[in-house]
Amino acid sequence: MAERAALEELVRLQGERVRGLKQQKASAEQIEEEVAKLLKLKAQLGPDEGKQKFVLKTPKGTRDYSPRQMAIREKVFDVIISCFKRHGAEVIDTPVFELKETLTGKYGEDSKLIYDLKDQGGELLSLRYDLTVPFARYLAMNKLTNIKRYHIAKVYRRDNPAMTRGRYREFYQCDFDIAGQFDPMIPDAECLKIMCEILSSLQIGDFLVKVNDRRILDGMFAICGVPDSKFRTICSSVDKLDKVSWEEVKNEMVGEKGLTPEVADHIGDYVQQHGGVSLVEQLLQDPKLSQNKQALEGLEDLKLLFEYLTLFGIADKISFDLSLARGLDYYTGVIYEAVLLQTPVRPGEEPLGVGSVAAGGRYDGLVGMFDPKGRKVPCVGLSIGVERIFSIVEQRLEALEEKVRTTETQVLVASAQKRLLEERLKLVSELWDAGIKAELLYKKNPKLLNQLQYCEEAGIPLVAIIGEQELKDGVIKLRSVASREEVDVRREDLVEEIKRRTSPALCIC
Repeated sequence: MAERAALEELVRLQGERVRGLKQQKASAEQIEEEVAKLLKLKAQLGPDEGKQKFVLKTPKGTRDYSPRQMAIREKVFDVIISCFKRHGAEVIDTPVFELKETLTGKYGEDSKLIYDLKDQGGELLSLRYDLTVPFARYLAMNKLTNIKRYHIAKVYRRDNPAMTRGRYREFYQCDFDIAGQFDPMIPDAECLKIMCEILSSLQIGDFLVKVNDRRILDGMFAICGVPDSKFRTICSSVDKLDKVSWEEVKNEMVGEKGLTPEVADHIGDYVQQHGGVSLVEQLLQDPKLSQNKQALEGLEDLKLLFEYLTLFGIADKISFDLSLARGLDYYTGVIYEAVLLQTPVRPGEEPLGVGSVAAGGRYDGLVGMFDPKGRKVPCVGLSIGVERIFSIVEQRLEALEEKVRTTETQVLVASAQKRLLEERLKLVSELWDAGIKAELLYKKNPKLLNQLQYCEEAGIPLVAIIGEQELKDGVIKLRSVASREEVDVRREDLVEEIKRRTSPALCIC
């Protein structure tokens, strides 16, 4: 009994610690760690007097979204989807889970992050890790050789979540891909243009798009003396250069992956370079790299890409960065990643990248992996990192203390006197039938003040007020919530007047 009392005291103290951390607005990781300790202590207590206790929480790496958060998400999605449609994309959908063998061997070292589902006595299944591999399977299965598509859906990764930085185990991806045999670099340039259009439209801050080419990386590894069998694993090490120092990456290459220090240093001479088209031209003159067939093809394509990017007016947003590797196994050509830039603290300093918000590249061999005859369909695409973007937009709105409307209601149907419920119901029904977004309070005799307060809280711009005199005169009193100005409108003209006042060009809401 004394042991249980001691355990209950520990639970109480740990509960207080968790509440204190929440009040101090500690990091999500720290709170999660302490909550896990609390749950462990509670589990030791066991069921209390036959009553099963459980903690209401979302699974690790997931979250609920409030109406305010969903309103922000919808605005972000609208910007993204309208851009995809502007560039002529069709939309598809695929199952949330795939055959395990469909996903196996496509993600390199990240394959360990795939969620496998428990065998239900039939097929071995896994939750999709991204939208690209299911798209390649869809193309091969339907024998498609040409499509421009977008797909917005949830994907799943058994990662260590960092929810404050917009990293989750369940999250949305917004993908745009062009499949088909086309002239070099034209679709690739359009993908980069789309990426820049979306990030500029979302107004989340300055950004830079890093580009590289897998063929340049492979050629570079070859001339530096990396064995063929180690290309992909060394690629994964290089890909960490945006997060850790070159010394740490070199230690991993030498200590864990078996490269000699000389080979690692040779790689370091290349991967620490970045610039524009002038760097491409410089490397085309490199006596060793220019002799490698793969690297030469990649550099010539990048030179052409920069020509198209200049015509699209976005070359100033693009940086050729030899450290960009993109860890996924399926990339075969141009690769790119957009990072947000942090304003330099001191003049003369370079802007710092604070995190990837979009990425993509060319993957010409992936569809062939699924086709029985190995027929290849060249593909290039991009993915927008919407969860990170949501986090940034949310933080910005909170800092500005900006009010976000969570409904699209145009007008509230209200009454100024009692016993007018029937008239309110008739009028709101007329408005709904005419396509007007309208509401009414669910009370028989609501006070006018309460109805007006509801409009202010919900951001509803107009109130249609019914009174006995208005019914006799065949009019409705239309009130602007913002200006408090009231006008009498003939009942037959009400729909048009509401539409006129709440059209997007005039709506101040």
